[in-house]
Amino acid sequence: MEDKNLNVHYAAIDIGSNAVRLLIKQVEEDTEGKANFRKEMLLRVPLRLGFDVFAMGKISEEKEKNLMRLMKVFRHMMKIYDVEAFRACATSAMRDAQNGKDIIKRIKKKTGIEIEIIDGQEEAKTIYNNHNEYMEDRNGNYMYVDVGGGSTEINLLSQGTLVCSRSYNIGTVRILNQAVTDAEWERLKNDMQELAASYEKTNIIGSGGNINKLYKLADKKDKRKQRITVDTLKKLHEELKALSVEERMEKYQLKPDRADVIVPAGDIFLNIAEWIHATHIYVPVIGLADGIIDELYVQHKQEQEAS
Repeated sequence: MEDKNLNVHYAAIDIGSNAVRLLIKQVEEDTEGKANFRKEMLLRVPLRLGFDVFAMGKISEEKEKNLMRLMKVFRHMMKIYDVEAFRACATSAMRDAQNGKDIIKRIKKKTGIEIEIIDGQEEAKTIYNNHNEYMEDRNGNYMYVDVGGGSTEINLLSQGTLVCSRSYNIGTVRILNQAVTDAEWERLKNDMQELAASYEKTNIIGSGGNINKLYKLADKKDKRKQRITVDTLKKLHEELKALSVEERMEKYQLKPDRADVIVPAGDIFLNIAEWIHATHIYVPVIGLADGIIDELYVQHKQEQEAS
């Protein structure tokens, strides 16, 4: 029993609206049964499915071919790393694509990878699950905000307990495509203000590639606590917003697929911070893929204990 969980590899595939990721982690247990998660590989490819979906309502034939090619590569990578178990999840863009389910059937037939389209609520809860790795010592009230290309997932944590999970069709790629309704912005604003009234002194835990990049770019940061002030983010955001995409790429060494979405991401984080009166944003490196691997590990452990 002691050795069963040692040196086990798990993988997560996250098919988002801006990028597609493969995360592979090795999970080791010490003599007391505490799990240590170590990232073995992260491969991120900016397929940008959302630009098709939010403009045309479906995924183009060219991007379907590239997604198929990528899934074949991911399958080989998981074999090389001797992955014990994996889960593939698709989020906002695939949820909204008219041809999403048909594409998933073709991918399963040709690669053996079964992709699940998860709704916003499940996405939010799965993201929260990686508190197994990152949230053990955090007390107080926190708004856990994951900003993606097609949606924003919200989890309210109070004293380490999940109070509620919500999802909004507000994302960076949607904003660039002018595909976010005023009603959805209003729903997010009203919900945040209502929750802030019941849970005072709430700060933000940010998730997603954009907030990670903003944290790295910020001049002032508290590295020990892995956080920046909302005022620091505001200043950086204003500097980025004043530049063209090309100028952002040159000045901040940003890739093209980051340089355009980083400004709408800042808009989302800063709006939420204003509505809940947050002063700080914590930026641990976490996301949907981490949550998926946490779930796989817990499920595997429960199965072994039952056997």
